[in-house]
Amino acid sequence: MSYIFTTFFYQPVLNLLVFIYNIVPGHDLGLAIILLTVVIKLILLPLSKQSIKSQKALQDLQPKIDEIKKKHANNKEEQGRAMMALYKDNKVNPFSSCLPLLIQFPFLIAVFRLFQTGFDNGNLDLVYSFIHRPDAIHTLSLGFLELSKPNIALALLAGAAQFWQAKMMQTKKPEVKSPGAQDEGMAAIMNKQMLYFMPAFTVFIGLTLPGGLTLYWFITTLLTALQQLYIFKKKNNNKTGGKIIEGEVVNT
Repeated sequence: MSYIFTTFFYQPVLNLLVFIYNIVPGHDLGLAIILLTVVIKLILLPLSKQSIKSQKALQDLQPKIDEIKKKHANNKEEQGRAMMALYKDNKVNPFSSCLPLLIQFPFLIAVFRLFQTGFDNGNLDLVYSFIHRPDAIHTLSLGFLELSKPNIALALLAGAAQFWQAKMMQTKKPEVKSPGAQDEGMAAIMNKQMLYFMPAFTVFIGLTLPGGLTLYWFITTLLTALQQLYIFKKKNNNKTGGKIIEGEVVNT
């Protein structure tokens, strides 16, 4: 298993980073990491796009999902059938949003391992023969940013990007005055707590990681948030190009 990870994830990421490091002005590792992140995001772009659309679709369906859970609270089997029917009618796969995250995880681990073990000669021995192997990779970026050690500023930036991304995904729900309103209110409170918990967790973890990995995390989250913004704006523009008839959008 270790051989598979090294061959198909760690070594390609290492070589791509070394290649970019060789060609960026001043051999700046920070710039190399940013470009590496962009390249990985471009490779995973189709999966990432599908993941964002699926997550947003699930968020938009949440009020109907809550209604089904409430209606069939005492019948889990009927609840499951109703949920599957809802997903089918709206052409939503509840699992499609998880796959891209699972695929991106090995890349994150590969970058983490790069900074965990350092850029010594043992690691650079894995550089392909057709790529120039530098004598050393300097971890100081822009003359002041040490990427081999934890960095508070990068951790805060990563947390802010995580908050922006999560905030964008939230669906506003109208206030409901009903016997079940208390339960719905509790659910809203839990969602709000998660909105703040994940960015806080990101900052906490970022304070313990090498700055280079936190920079990768920050740029990845920022690019994902920008991609979400583009997809959501495009979706809204498509909606404004039609008229609403009985809750459905009809193009004009």
